[in-house]
Amino acid sequence: MKDLTFEQKRSLSRHEAADQLTALADALREGGDAELDLGPGTLGLRIPEDLHSELEVEIGGGEIELEIELKWKTAPVQATPSRTEPHAEKPKRKNTRTPAGRSRSAKKSTAKTA
Repeated sequence: MKDLTFEQKRSLSRHEAADQLTALADALREGGDAELDLGPGTLGLRIPEDLHSELEVEIGGGEIELEIELKWKTAPVQATPSRTEPHAEKPKRKNTRTPAGRSRSAKKSTAKTA
């Protein structure tokens, strides 16, 4: 299961595609926290030093498909160290007496017969 999936499909001019790739290249060059303007919104990413890349080109059916895929590990979530505080002693319960013949846990029967 994926933690997050974002996909955007739209038509671009050659210049718009170049601008989008340039923004991605700038974010990759700087590394760290990057923000990419994706038209209706902004995508924030943390980009590490080392990446895995795949480049795929498919030609067929009168089209050329170029896929550039970049992968990297997400930063591991570090557990907050548990605090080892001395166990507090539970307060003692007062001994309250009940009338003879009655138990605290006894319930009255309210069932009716037809």
